[in-house]
Amino acid sequence: PKDLKSDPRGWPERPGAGAGKQVVGADLPRLIYVRWQSLVEPQTYEAYIVIPEATRQLMVIGEKAFCRADAKWITGYRDMLTVGLAPGGIAKVWLMGGCLAPINVTRVQGTVVKKGPYGGKSGGQHRPLSATSKAYIEKYGIPYGSW
Repeated sequence: PKDLKSDPRGWPERPGAGAGKQVVGADLPRLIYVRWQSLVEPQTYEAYIVIPEATRQLMVIGEKAFCRADAKWITGYRDMLTVGLAPGGIAKVWLMGGCLAPINVTRVQGTVVKKGPYGGKSGGQHRPLSATSKAYIEKYGIPYGSW
């Protein structure tokens, strides 16, 4: 964070899509598996995220929406699932569409992967933190419980 002034507590009101993985032509998801490294702890987590049938049904319903980007009304679809990952093994999912407000789907607690990162091929070694991130954590700590 620039000048160590960001605030990492809580989730954003409108989360971004992130780097993402596009899955085109597949059926609507029923289950998502994620494994991630929390570099600040350091720890590796995994989680199985069940996508409720009600959420899946919302993905096929068009909704009238105003797009601020081009000032036009469209029929939009919530066709993106965004997964936020946080220290402590927290994963949260939102259903999103380009011009539509996000809908909170679920929040799950992941479990620790005992093999560590890279399927155990790194000898339990995680990537080191950048100097900026390390300085921020030393100054402010990790806001567990805010996610």
